[in-house]
Amino acid sequence: MTKTDPFIFYPDPRLNEVASARPVDADLLDIGRRLLAAAEDARAYGLAAVHIGVVAPVAVVSLGDLATRDYRVLYNPRVLSTDGPQEAGPEGSVSMPGIEVDVLRARAAVIAFEDAAGQGQELALSGFASRVAQHEIDQVNGVFFLTKVSRLKREAAARRFAKLGRR
Repeated sequence: MTKTDPFIFYPDPRLNEVASARPVDADLLDIGRRLLAAAEDARAYGLAAVHIGVVAPVAVVSLGDLATRDYRVLYNPRVLSTDGPQEAGPEGSVSMPGIEVDVLRARAAVIAFEDAAGQGQELALSGFASRVAQHEIDQVNGVFFLTKVSRLKREAAARRFAKLGRR
């Protein structure tokens, strides 16, 4: 079994750092490989590079069948637009295992990113894949999912997480 990078845990300050866009180079490709390995190992729906302790504009998202986890590595990802009603859905993070809260997100989104060759791509996503992509792109931008909920819900989640002994 290959050793994957360990995950960082809330409230690590890196979770609030913005990863600036930069050209896809050997360093970003290496981060993408490491992130993909960590996502596959954890069977995560998605990950941002910061989850493995690296503040970089890289995310991995599962776009297809959840059973097979059709992963796509996104370099310099961004949300171009969202559409449809905001829907509440459970979200969590490998950086806060054992905690889920309902977060409001648009049902559909168009995202842009660069592939491993540095070529610009766009994807129109809906449903769960859209939620995962929005969640991970937020994280690339230093927005931890708990900041999308009320202070009361955020504090309750932090208390539950502390009780789990993962602080």
